[in-house]
Amino acid sequence: MGSNSEILRADSLYHIYESNAEDGNVVALRGLSVSIAEGEAVAVVGPSGSGKSTLLKCLGALMKPSAGAVELAGRRVTRMTGPELVELRQQTVSFIFQDANLLPHLNALNNVAQPLLHQGVLARPARKKAQELLDRLGVGERAYGMPEELSGGEQQRVAIARALITEPKLILADEPTGALDPITSREVLALFDRLHKEDDVAFLLVTHSREVAAFCERSLELREGRFIAQHGVDVDIGELSGSRELIVDDSGTVTLPPDVLLEIGGPGRFELPEIDRDTLHLERVAEDKVDVEGSEKMVLSPSCPACFHSYGESEEQLCPDCGSSRPMVQA
Repeated sequence: MGSNSEILRADSLYHIYESNAEDGNVVALRGLSVSIAEGEAVAVVGPSGSGKSTLLKCLGALMKPSAGAVELAGRRVTRMTGPELVELRQQTVSFIFQDANLLPHLNALNNVAQPLLHQGVLARPARKKAQELLDRLGVGERAYGMPEELSGGEQQRVAIARALITEPKLILADEPTGALDPITSREVLALFDRLHKEDDVAFLLVTHSREVAAFCERSLELREGRFIAQHGVDVDIGELSGSRELIVDDSGTVTLPPDVLLEIGGPGRFELPEIDRDTLHLERVAEDKVDVEGSEKMVLSPSCPACFHSYGESEEQLCPDCGSSRPMVQA
């Protein structure tokens, strides 16, 4: 498992939150597999509660998955001790969270310099590099401001500077532009783009924003702890579902792995001519059967099937309201 060209790899990740509530345990991740090449930018999109933040923490070794394996820079993190993990994280990965998480007792400059000081870099060169990054992000003049004196956008740019100071090979970001106004957001994305293209930094961005997702080479759509769709280059359907597991939830809703869905000809209505305990036989209803030979013209759906958002003249591929992929429908 893992090749030299992969900066991050996860195999069959499960994460279960134990709960004494009436609803019982919550399964946040259901057998996810994903790999990110060195220097690749990947977006994870999906509605709230789909497991995006849990996934990010497991991939960055901030949280141990209930099952499955994670490799960072070719090293298996799920078996590492605390000190080994800290060292690997410092050398490899940086995090940018939705809220800036700045240390309240340190000014902006010292917040940014902190990761280098932890690595044993002397204070003067660490602060010099911190100032250069703050300048690059347009908040150089706020270097001596305390976090409480900074606006939300300024705090987020300080947090981004702090993430970049160790020159990480991989940046894991949870809604990195969520607290920023549209113009600052574009400036930050332009910086990410530069790092990505010039310094070969890999990104995994969890986002609701189409603009953020568009910066990435590919995006994975996460729902109920599984990748259900993938857009962009080098689409690998194996990543969408590591198993042929079919999930039937309490409401009777069936979730099929995408490769199985492709195999049976896509979504539709099915009859159950034979039912035995533990066995289902599905057959597409006659009027839903499509003659595959006849080519139908397909166009983008005029509205979102999930939340009924109307696309109008727009060519958007993801619903701006709920994040669902825009389907193709027969013209």
